[in-house]
Amino acid sequence: MPLPVTMNNPVYLSEIFSSIQGEGYLAGRRQIFIRLSDCNLDCSFCDTHHAREDTCRVETSPGSSVFTGLLQPLSLPDVLQIVKLWCGKLPRAHHSISLTGGEPLLYADSLVGWLPALRQVLPIHLETNGTMHLALEQVIEEVDYVSMDMKLPSTSGCTEHLWDLHREFLRAAHGRNASVKVVICNETSLDEIEQVCGIMTDVDRLTPLFLQPLSVDNNGVGISVPHMLRLQEAASARLPDVRVIPQMHRMLGAL
Repeated sequence: MPLPVTMNNPVYLSEIFSSIQGEGYLAGRRQIFIRLSDCNLDCSFCDTHHAREDTCRVETSPGSSVFTGLLQPLSLPDVLQIVKLWCGKLPRAHHSISLTGGEPLLYADSLVGWLPALRQVLPIHLETNGTMHLALEQVIEEVDYVSMDMKLPSTSGCTEHLWDLHREFLRAAHGRNASVKVVICNETSLDEIEQVCGIMTDVDRLTPLFLQPLSVDNNGVGISVPHMLRLQEAASARLPDVRVIPQMHRMLGAL
């Protein structure tokens, strides 16, 4: 039997930490990151550990990169206490709370109760793989920014076509400071970029599109500059706001 929706529904988290947002619309902003466990996809280039564990890693002090473990699952009061403590220690340092994963919307039933309280402390930035539009509709009124991925076959390894799910998700996110991010590599085709642009044009062509070069070892990227520029040219021919931003936090050596 599912749990009733209350603010105390527990959630499995991977980690809580303070760092600089390195991707997309809020790149360069400092955030409190709440990384939720589990994902509904299995992307081949995923660089995030999101398996459910017995403990959640939590920074002992915001930005320290020193962690302790808290027994899982965590309740809203547990997390809210950490967020308020860090904001008290560092007033105005953090722009927002980034809910990331994994896929945070797997926990939409619990987030319905969590988000109003968290949002009283800081705005909510949702990072999502953009495939769960019905779950988004449950929480959208308590979300300030939606950063959605569109998963390209060339970089995700996903065999099923997700285009229709991405279209429905972008429609659900419309009007909530939505932006789209796609990871690009040397194998990314112009046809894939055309698919992305077609979906965005169907919903709102003014939505920002971020082309994120695939990160590889030693702070390199898995795409040549000429091919990156060809993809940028194709997207810019159809959309007014196209930006190329690598993973800044990796370049900085930040979490």
